[in-house]
Amino acid sequence: MIFSFHTSLKEFETYLREQGFIHIDENVLSIEKPGEGNMNFVARIYTQKRNIIIKQANPYVQKYPHIPAPQERVFVETEFYKTIQDVEGLGTSMPSLIGLDKTNYLIVLQDLGEASDFNFLYQKGRNLNQSELEQLIQFLNVLHAIPPERLQGYSNNLSLRKLNYEHLFNYPFMEDNGFDLDQVQRGLLEISRTYKTDQVFIHKVKSLGDIYLSEGHTLLHGDYYPGSWLNVKNKVNIIDPEFSFVGNKEFELGIFIAHLKMSEASREQIDNVMTNYEAGTHFDWNMCYQFTGIEIMRRIIGLAQLPLDLSLPEKDSLLKEAYTYIVK
Repeated sequence: MIFSFHTSLKEFETYLREQGFIHIDENVLSIEKPGEGNMNFVARIYTQKRNIIIKQANPYVQKYPHIPAPQERVFVETEFYKTIQDVEGLGTSMPSLIGLDKTNYLIVLQDLGEASDFNFLYQKGRNLNQSELEQLIQFLNVLHAIPPERLQGYSNNLSLRKLNYEHLFNYPFMEDNGFDLDQVQRGLLEISRTYKTDQVFIHKVKSLGDIYLSEGHTLLHGDYYPGSWLNVKNKVNIIDPEFSFVGNKEFELGIFIAHLKMSEASREQIDNVMTNYEAGTHFDWNMCYQFTGIEIMRRIIGLAQLPLDLSLPEKDSLLKEAYTYIVK
């Protein structure tokens, strides 16, 4: 069964009751769209007793239905919630898992209540406050400290990683990918050609892609950016770990820093991350910043656009900065 906002309340109620996700005396009163989901169908279900979130992984990207996506991503997300639920400092920073329906690739999650994501950071003059930044850093510190022996058998999530690989390391750098960047911002297409024709640069990008697809020793959220952060009563919560895998922590921190840069965070905030993230003695800061560069590139000249409040010269400057990170 594939759900949509055209599905009747009675169908939702019957399904949820048959699966044991709601009690026999609970009735579905209404449903609503809780936010702008990219990957999955997501709905908030109201009953007379509580609210819950259902999340269904369809065989395509919800925002871009022409792009196929592995439905098994919902199993990886479930695995992530089960892995972190008893880890102090993690379980209380994410919604709790209520249940999984493997047949319909659907999970039911705790509704965190009234919340807003952090996509507002891409607007001029909007920044994380000190407490929010510290919470985001601490979440990674605790997550990345989970011992490797606890991660034995964790899904490699290779199908979804291969899809993400295309949009991180391939699609943005194709000379003719069919995406007219001038529809995003006039002049952006011409700027992008500089990078698409630089073979030394492309070789570096492919090498980083190989690292991304390789196995590591650290549990990663996999998509650690403002759309996966929720402000719930002045506390930062983290959602949407379907991209998670056991990999290299340099990738995760690199993505985090990239979004701080694209949201024009201060040098002080970037330094705060570098100082307070518990990188360890073998952490490769050069690799970390190479992944920062990749994420900046793919968000500016790739398909996965963000609501960046940046002029063309500002994007050009960021792309040049990202280029230096990658090729150095």
